[in-house]
Amino acid sequence: MKTLFLKLCAAALVATSAIAVNVQAAELHVMSSGGFTAAYKMLGPKFASQTGNTLNTALGPSMGKSPEAIPNRLARGEPADAVIMVGYALDDLIKQGKVIPDSRVELADSRIGMVVREGAAKPDISSPEGLKQVLLHAKSIAYSDSASGVYIERELFKKLGIEEQVKAKAKMVPRIPVASVVATGDYEIGFQQVSELLPVQGATFVGKIPESLQSVTRFAAGIPVGAQHPKEAKALLDYLASPGVQADVKSTGLDSVTAH
Repeated sequence: MKTLFLKLCAAALVATSAIAVNVQAAELHVMSSGGFTAAYKMLGPKFASQTGNTLNTALGPSMGKSPEAIPNRLARGEPADAVIMVGYALDDLIKQGKVIPDSRVELADSRIGMVVREGAAKPDISSPEGLKQVLLHAKSIAYSDSASGVYIERELFKKLGIEEQVKAKAKMVPRIPVASVVATGDYEIGFQQVSELLPVQGATFVGKIPESLQSVTRFAAGIPVGAQHPKEAKALLDYLASPGVQADVKSTGLDSVTAH
């Protein structure tokens, strides 16, 4: 009888182990937008190696009309277990019933910075007046088609009182990193979230625009309604927001979310 009991225990243990392996071996479909991508590319493989899960990642902006934009991917029915994107765009998806409300996790804050072509002099943009003069004297200005670019186009130029002076030479650059068109010399200066400027070779990071003129973009993440692996997705999002990875997050040009 004791032998039978031990055999049953052993069988149960094997079955439990098999279930655990199956849970561990989930393939997570993740959609991530630009500003957090560098941090995600650094941390994703670490999470995968720790958990045994694999990450199938689609990159795209948080908003806009491009087919790659995360809301458009979800609208087409592309599979997603987690979405990482600009916070207010995530809120829109929550309001539309496409993302589970209490799955939202705050990840990082992203500030706007400026680049010049490698080898060019680094102008002083540490004050609003300094930034204003740089913009007025630049031959051409590039900015992104995401949150930071929308802010620059609609608000920053107005705040500096130079909207009319720069209108003809300032352009929104769709789909590709702003720093890449500065690196090629197509534009003299470029603005985007710092975490999207730093990885591009051939451009020199000048600095963040003054804090009094900043537009801080909060990156957050959530789990779409209908996700195939919600538990594993929650583990991923908790990991990306955990204190132990903040040094890596900061190294990509992002700022940790201020604790409330």
